[in-house]
Amino acid sequence: MRSTNLLISFVLLLVLSLSVKAQDYISLYSNGIPNSKQSETKEEFTSGMYRGVTSPTLQAFIPEKETATGKAIIVVPGGGYSVVVYQGEGISTAQQLAKNGIAAFVLKYRIPNDATMEDKSVGPLQDAQQAIKLVRENASKWGIDPNKIGIMGFSAGGHLASTAATHFDKALVENKEGTNLRPDFQILVYPVISMSDALTHRDSRKSLLGNSPSDDAIKSFSNELQVTQNTPPAYITHAADDRLVDVDNSIFYFEALRKANVPVEMHIYPKGGHGFVFGQAGWIDPLLSWLKSIK
Repeated sequence: MRSTNLLISFVLLLVLSLSVKAQDYISLYSNGIPNSKQSETKEEFTSGMYRGVTSPTLQAFIPEKETATGKAIIVVPGGGYSVVVYQGEGISTAQQLAKNGIAAFVLKYRIPNDATMEDKSVGPLQDAQQAIKLVRENASKWGIDPNKIGIMGFSAGGHLASTAATHFDKALVENKEGTNLRPDFQILVYPVISMSDALTHRDSRKSLLGNSPSDDAIKSFSNELQVTQNTPPAYITHAADDRLVDVDNSIFYFEALRKANVPVEMHIYPKGGHGFVFGQAGWIDPLLSWLKSIK
C-alpha cells in the first residue's frame, strides 16, 4: 500500500511539473533596495521558511498557454513578520494556482528589522508594491492581463496583502512610469487585519511596529479602518476556532468592505484553527470558483 501511495504521489508531482513552468528567482529591485542599510544579518532558508530576508524576490509559476486565464496572483506567505513560510503557504499555493491557469508569483519579502531598514514598518509594503509594479510592467512577457493582477496573503502575509490593497495611493517605491500599484483583487487567508489591541496578533504588531507603536501607526496599519470605495474586491477565508489570529479580523474587514460597497465573499469554517491550509483538503476549491468570476 505504501509503495502504491508513493507511486501516486510521484505521478501527481510529474503531472503538475508538466503543466507549470517554474522560473528562477526574480530580483525585485534592479537599482538598489530602498529603505535598506548595511547589516550583518544573514538570510537563511531552513525547514521551508526564510529568516532574515534582506534580498526580496519573486518566483514565478507560469501556466501553459493552453490553460492560461490571463490572471495573475502575487502570493504572500505568512510568518508573523518574523519568518516567511515560503514552502507551505507560498510554493504549494502557487503550484495549485498555476495548475488552474493562473500565473502565480511567490513573494519573498523583507522581514521588518531595525538592523536592516531605516523604517521597518514600511519595508514589507515597499516589497509588495514593487512586486505589483514588476508583474504589471512585464505582464505581456508572461501572458498576463495587466488589469487582472491580484494579491493573496496568509496570516501576517494577509496583513501585508490587505495593506497593499488599502495603501496603494502612496507609492513607497520609485515609480517614474506612474504604474498603477492597486491590486485588482485581494485574497486573504486567516489574515491579520488590525493592529488594534482588541484584534491584533501581538507578535506580528511587535515585529512590524515595535513595542510601543503610536496611535497614528496603529490606526494607519489597521486595515479595517483604511477601506474606501476604491479598495479592490476581496475573497476572505478563516476558521472560527482560530486561537492565534482572531476570526474577528476577517469579520471586521468584511463589514468595512460591505459598507463601502466593495464586492466581497467570505468563507468561515467552524473548525480548522490557524494554518488550516496545511491539513484541510479542498480549502482552495471555493477560491478557484470565485476567481472565475473575476472578469
